[in-house]
Amino acid sequence: MLAYYPPYHSKYNPVERAWGVLEQHWNGDILDSQEAVLGFAQGMTWKGNNHCVTLVEEIYETGKKVEKKVMEEDEKMIDRAKGTGKWFVEINPQNCTGALEMGIKV
Repeated sequence: MLAYYPPYHSKYNPVERAWGVLEQHWNGDILDSQEAVLGFAQGMTWKGNNHCVTLVEEIYETGKKVEKKVMEEDEKMIDRAKGTGKWFVEINPQNCTGALEMGIKV
């Protein structure tokens, strides 16, 4: 079972809860360079753990859409848990044959 949470649901999502810790860590300092941002993020600890922080320099392209045929095959692989909307899913390998035939890596 895979659970994922909608954006900004920090009460449930530990990744988003870390943002508040990071804000306290930089304590109002001016983040005026990539080095400053990376330095604060790399020096932060949360629940006693340091985090792996790297700069992603790839351009994130917007406006890309999954082809309808591909999305239909993806949806066949996913069983959604009743009563939880789209946030809890189970991926059943037995349902992946269509994706394999299309050359999609699963």
